[in-house]
Amino acid sequence: MVNGDAYNSRDPALLATAHRARALLAKFSATPSTDADGRQRILSELFGGLGAGVWIEPPFFCDYGENIYIGADSFINVNCVFLDSAEIRVGANALIGPGVQLLTPSHPLRAADRIVPADKRPADQSPYRTSASPIRIGDNAWIGGGTLVLPGVTIGDNVSIGAGSIVTTDIPSDSLALGQPCRVIRSLR
Repeated sequence: MVNGDAYNSRDPALLATAHRARALLAKFSATPSTDADGRQRILSELFGGLGAGVWIEPPFFCDYGENIYIGADSFINVNCVFLDSAEIRVGANALIGPGVQLLTPSHPLRAADRIVPADKRPADQSPYRTSASPIRIGDNAWIGGGTLVLPGVTIGDNVSIGAGSIVTTDIPSDSLALGQPCRVIRSLR
């Protein structure tokens, strides 16, 4: 799955990891904001890597957690969704606005390629073909609220992404980018 190969999202091992993530997310959401150390412990257990000083405002959702790596002093605002079927790496000092979605999974465009016929799949297999591609966000990036980042995208260091953007392609370092689809507007050097 993390290598970009097609995977069965209903695989028992993946479901166990997803259930574990949901239990930790529920515990995280129930932990008071005044208990920063408790929240940090939960996030350290959930994520593959967590830098010092990371602050996440619940509600927050992820699929597995173990494929997420967040650099030191990054802030993730409310209602963010990180679908981590592939790695999601967020650099240090990143600001992730409310409602941002980082989406690594993808499906074939043609329905005939996307849907596994019922008579050709085991009972414990997903009816949909799925693969995933990693997302990388550099140091000092600011991703504006409501932005969608699609599979396989790399956003460089010192980038600002305008609110509501749909990021479909890589964005080079030191850029201001925005829109649907997101495009570089100017350099920030």
